[in-house]
Amino acid sequence: MARSTSAEKRPGFFSQIRSLFTFTREAFPWLGWLLAGIVVLGVALGVVVGFLLQPQWWGILLWGITGLMVGALAAMMTMTRFSTRAMYRKLDGMPGASGHVLSNMLGRNWRGEEMPVGINPKTQEAVYRAVGRGGIVVVGEGSKGRLTRLMRDERMRAQRVASGVPVHEFYVGHGEGEVPIDQLAKTIKALPKAIDRATMGAVLQRIESVSQSITSLPIPKGIDPTKVRSQRPR
Repeated sequence: MARSTSAEKRPGFFSQIRSLFTFTREAFPWLGWLLAGIVVLGVALGVVVGFLLQPQWWGILLWGITGLMVGALAAMMTMTRFSTRAMYRKLDGMPGASGHVLSNMLGRNWRGEEMPVGINPKTQEAVYRAVGRGGIVVVGEGSKGRLTRLMRDERMRAQRVASGVPVHEFYVGHGEGEVPIDQLAKTIKALPKAIDRATMGAVLQRIESVSQSITSLPIPKGIDPTKVRSQRPR
């Protein structure tokens, strides 16, 4: 009964479209006018084509319906693109934004982690990692100056675990030498392929085994693990 109830409460297609439109319109208030214009333009083009190819009323009607469908499809594609831009606007500057991009936006050739692999609990600077066909990527989120030690430690750990695999470093931000959050996935996916899928899988296994061994070590006295976890950005 519980499963059937939860399945019935899942939002339908039109409900999802409405939610996506509402979310995107918060960043782009003129979105509704743009989408309506695209649909109207599609209908107009269909009617014009009907007049030229089949001047009978039924031909114009059919071409008008075709134009309506094409316009609706173009409007959907436009809204999807703007919703992605709205999402990046919302993520920009938020703690954990890099982890969200690495774990959701890199495609099948990369495997990223949403949780940071290194963090400064006092300043909230964090380091994230992804492994893919381009090698190992280490991403720093926060003040570039205060991230130096965290980035160095993670780079050395990656080089020690996966010797010979290239390690790339990126800092998220809008300063000199930094990558904006909306360009992070594109920048990583543009890296040249350096390893094959078999090597990628082996590197992932090594890193996961090392990470598990680190987390299984006893916690030194004087450290409260609950406080450390609570300060991690999500």
